[in-house]
Amino acid sequence: MIRVGLVGVGFMGWIHYLAYQKVRSMKLAAVSSRDPKRLKGDWRGIKGNFGPPGEQINLKGIAGYSTYEELLADDSIDMVDLCLPPAIHADYTIKAFEAGKHVLVEKPIAVTVADAKKMVKASQKTGKMLLTAHSLPFFPEYNFALKAARSGQYGKVLGGSFKRTISDPTWVDGFWDPVKVGGPMVDLQIHDSHWIRLLFGMPTAVTSQGRMRGDVVEYVSSQFEFADKSLVVNLNAGVIDQPTRSFAHGFEIHFEEATMLFDFCVIDDKPVLSMPLTVIPKKGKSKQPKLAGGDPVEAFIAEMKEAAASIESGTPSEILSGEVAADALLLCYKQTEAVVKGRKVKV
Repeated sequence: MIRVGLVGVGFMGWIHYLAYQKVRSMKLAAVSSRDPKRLKGDWRGIKGNFGPPGEQINLKGIAGYSTYEELLADDSIDMVDLCLPPAIHADYTIKAFEAGKHVLVEKPIAVTVADAKKMVKASQKTGKMLLTAHSLPFFPEYNFALKAARSGQYGKVLGGSFKRTISDPTWVDGFWDPVKVGGPMVDLQIHDSHWIRLLFGMPTAVTSQGRMRGDVVEYVSSQFEFADKSLVVNLNAGVIDQPTRSFAHGFEIHFEEATMLFDFCVIDDKPVLSMPLTVIPKKGKSKQPKLAGGDPVEAFIAEMKEAAASIESGTPSEILSGEVAADALLLCYKQTEAVVKGRKVKV
């Protein structure tokens, strides 16, 4: 049983709490928050863009710490789960390693590439695992596509088009601050940069066109290049002033023997599945695979199970790898550089 200390009781902390209730190999043993109400279980003010709103919960049997140092001093904790602003991820992660804890840190791994590299180096030095909570590959449609690419079920993956947009996330404090959160590239588009890194490996160059808001990219269209010149991969992502369409994502992935389609959005607070996951083979009729799970929290349950398996085996999964997460962050900044310079940028 892996005993977990949850640090930060906000929206993602609440989603992680719900996931831990369904993971037998992990036990939520402690919670750290500066808010005394949250330490008493009053999580009713928590809201986000998916999942249920926060509730009054029973924290009996779960230790409550008002400071991070108190939680780190608890020798019974095996893994620290950091659901904190990304600008402080590096500091809190390194302190956890020095205290002998493994770390699961919410995405993005950090705001700066330099901090991400420090975290990876500290993990290697201490022998403690750095797991970055990139949840997208655990959502059913994306998980199906990843497994197909890994297994070669439809032959070699040849490329694809990916998209992710949201309306202005006014609920995220400091979202547009390049130092605190990093804007749409670091907080949002990193999902697909990570996904592209998983599917195709690390690009060698990127060409991007985008709109800026202050010092960060508001919306970007990117074309990636790889050592394998036959790969054709592009991405459109960012924030659009579209309050009635609060979220949208999807993909078209090309394999040697099939094409895979998926498109989903939220309009007027209602889910719209305009294209269920559909496989169009070279021969025969198209099909829509049956997928397990429809509740977004189930993706986080799968993520926690993957983290537990990584710690138990002593080998981090590629999906949660700190190194891959650092690569994804670097890709975000390379796209920003390409937008600012107006030309192709080497990775």
